[in-house]
Amino acid sequence: MTAQVTFTLTPRPRGFHLVTREVMAHLPELPETGLLHLFIQHTSAALAINENADPAVRHDLRCICERLVPERQPYYTHTDEGDDDMPSHALSVLTGAGVTIPITGGRLNLGTWQGIYLCEFRDNGGARRVVATIVS
Repeated sequence: MTAQVTFTLTPRPRGFHLVTREVMAHLPELPETGLLHLFIQHTSAALAINENADPAVRHDLRCICERLVPERQPYYTHTDEGDDDMPSHALSVLTGAGVTIPITGGRLNLGTWQGIYLCEFRDNGGARRVVATIVS
């Protein structure tokens, strides 16, 4: 059986944000076993699985991204939407638009220190749409 829902995440500023609880609030009851696939419908944000306990990880990831793909580079030609436009697209490609999480015992089978991240690469990205597909 397959179920699918589309929902919108609360707008957040640039950075890495734990959204596990918000995602779970939008999902129907999970099957005993299966897979949850989350897909973000944007090219300037991403989804990831990472550290859910120490907020320093989220800070450090932002610093790493800003160093890997800095703003205002002279070789950028796609800059119509501001200084964070092209870097946000590049970071989205590097991070990915989706994650797949196993479902075991009717719950997401994340590791002890894992959570679902919204990786917001824009200063004002706005609300982000996510498609959740549950396969059992």
